[in-house]
Amino acid sequence: MNMSRVDPLVLGNVVGDIVDPFYPSASFKVFFNNKEMTSGSELKPSQVAIEPRVQIGGRDMRTLYTLVMVDPDAPSPSNPTKREYLHWLVTDIPETTNASFGNEVVPYESPKPIAGIHRFVFVLFRQTVRQNIDAPGWRSNFNTRDFAQYYNLGSPVASVFFNCQRENGCGGRRYR
Repeated sequence: MNMSRVDPLVLGNVVGDIVDPFYPSASFKVFFNNKEMTSGSELKPSQVAIEPRVQIGGRDMRTLYTLVMVDPDAPSPSNPTKREYLHWLVTDIPETTNASFGNEVVPYESPKPIAGIHRFVFVLFRQTVRQNIDAPGWRSNFNTRDFAQYYNLGSPVASVFFNCQRENGCGGRRYR
């Protein structure tokens, strides 16, 4: 098997832990401090303290998207009792624009992992209609699959993730 062809979302267990297998069908980029993030990037809390710029490509501003950002490793990867912790929820983002044009349902909360290396996952859904999406009453134990099913969002159209640990943590995820 050619390891260079393994999907980082599969390698990082994003597919499985948060979403089911899906076919990416939207142009989706996440920038922290004007630097594009790629799946599996190692970022420190200081680099992700400010809400990222999220761009959605395309040509039709009438097409809308919902963005979910979760931490499936809260409070620690070895004991993720708060899986999934909701860090950000934005709906009604028009294609060709960025998240600032959408409806921020749950404000961005910057990652501050205290134990271990956490995955922070952005999942993008294409909306079939403009709809009212309510903020959940809490951020802990959010479930991306249940959320998508409840609001009829279907499968994701794009996803990226980064790894993050406390500022003075050492090393990265090790794949053997």
